[in-house]
Amino acid sequence: MVTIIAAIAKNNALGKDNDLIWHLPEDLKRFKKITSGHHILMGRNTFESIGKPLPNRTTIIITRNKEYFKDGCLIAHSLEEAIEMAKEDEQIFIIGGAQIYKYAIENNIPDTLDLTLVHYQFEADAFFPEIDFKVWKEVKREDFKADEKNKFDYSFVQFKRKLS
Repeated sequence: MVTIIAAIAKNNALGKDNDLIWHLPEDLKRFKKITSGHHILMGRNTFESIGKPLPNRTTIIITRNKEYFKDGCLIAHSLEEAIEMAKEDEQIFIIGGAQIYKYAIENNIPDTLDLTLVHYQFEADAFFPEIDFKVWKEVKREDFKADEKNKFDYSFVQFKRKLS
């Protein structure tokens, strides 16, 4: 099973200047809980914005650069190669960035979209692809109000690919 996991704003914003725009501790906690013990696939820019392999996960970095190397990470030169490297894992997560998300969705790779929807519009330079509701069906939703730790209203929403 391949899942895209992302936090996106109302306007599909993902980030700006290779960084997150907002800080939602509950989203980060949930991300850690869901992805721990699994392979996480990401583009090089996303990895470099994180800066290091995340604990209790196998990090696979996707890059066109054949010379690229990072200690503690696996390197793949395509999303398909990364998925092949992770094939023993029953739950693979694609964690970004925008180009990787777009490619995965256009090529019908993920089975599931696990999204944190931030109910606010942000200025951004990286965006999540539009969700085609002819292809994706919402199957689970939890809504939360802003609080002292989480500055914005947000929802955890899971979509499954509709069977054609």
